[in-house]
Amino acid sequence: MKMKMIHKLSIAVAFATVTAGAALLSIPAAHAEGAEAHFEHMNWSFNGPFGTFDRSQLRRGYKVYKEVCATCHSMEFMHFRNLAEEGGPEFSEAQVKALAAEYQVQDGPDQAGDMFERPGKPQDAFPSPFPNPEAAAASLGAAPPDISLIAKAREGGPDYIHALLTGYEEAPADVKVPAGGHYNPVFVAGNGFIAMPPPLADGQVDYDDGTPNTLDQMSQDVSAFLMWTAEPKLEARHRIGFQVMIYLLALSGLLFFATRKVWADQH
Repeated sequence: MKMKMIHKLSIAVAFATVTAGAALLSIPAAHAEGAEAHFEHMNWSFNGPFGTFDRSQLRRGYKVYKEVCATCHSMEFMHFRNLAEEGGPEFSEAQVKALAAEYQVQDGPDQAGDMFERPGKPQDAFPSPFPNPEAAAASLGAAPPDISLIAKAREGGPDYIHALLTGYEEAPADVKVPAGGHYNPVFVAGNGFIAMPPPLADGQVDYDDGTPNTLDQMSQDVSAFLMWTAEPKLEARHRIGFQVMIYLLALSGLLFFATRKVWADQH
C-alpha cells in the first residue's frame, strides 16, 4: 500500500511539472497560434520561457506611444509610476517625475469646491486624450479602443500589432475603399478596411539613443511596449515558473528514489 501511494504521488508530480511548465512559462497558446497562422513571427526578446523585455526598446516604445498613440488612444490601466517598476522600462524616479510633470492633470475639489489643474505626479494614471468615449466619437467618428491590454486582447498579440502598423498599402484597382477608410489587409475584422489612418512613417519619432527611426523599428518598439503594458509581470512569471519547475523536478527525483527504496525493501 505504501509503495502504491508513493508511485501515484510520483505520477501526480510529473503531471504537475508538465502542467506548471505550460501554464507559467509560455505565452498564451491562442496568441502564439494566431501569430504563427496569420502574421510574421517576430523574434521578440520576451519570447520563450526565459524571455525578458529589452529596456531600451520599452523606452523607445513609450516615446512612440506618447508622441503618436496617445493622441487618440487611452491607456487607463497604466500609471506613470509603473514606468519605474522592475521588469518594465525602468526609468529612474527622477525621470518618471519629469515625464508625469509634462502633463496637466485635473484635481480637486479645492477648499472653495472648485476643480483645478496641476502638473502630473507619478501616482497619476496616463491621461486620456478625451474626457469620455462620446467626446472621442464626436471628434474622430468612432471612439478608439483603450490599448492598455490590447496586446493580450488581440489574437497574435505583438505580432499582430506590428503587422497592422506596417500593413497599410494601396488598395488593388478592383477594390473600392469606403469614404474615411484606409486599406490594410491585416485588419481582417474590417475586411481590410480600417478607419485609423497610417499612424507611423519613417522618421516620425526621434530616438534619443540613435536607433534608426524607421517605420518597422518604431512599430516593433511600440508593439513591445504594449506587450509590457498588457503583461507587466511577465518576467516575474517566467522566474517563478522556472523555480517551480526546478522544485517539482527535484521532488520527482526524491520520490523516484523513495519508490526504488520501497521496492527494494519488499525483497
